Amino acid sequence: MTLEPRPRLVAPRRDLDRLRRRAEFLRELEEAKALRDRIAPRRARVRQLREAMRRATYHH
Repeated sequence: MTLEPRPRLVAPRRDLDRLRRRAEFLRELEEAKALRDRIAPRRARVRQLREAMRRATYHH
């Protein structure tokens, strides 16, 4: 009977740093989008309508 290595539950430090940076980037991106929507509400509405049309016309 051979023992297979158990999967590690703890991610290496490099991966944790990457995930932390990615999470920070996504938070900042969300903040930037919210700020852009507050500054230019007309553009935000147009963008939302275009996204809705794109979703409505997408076929699998």
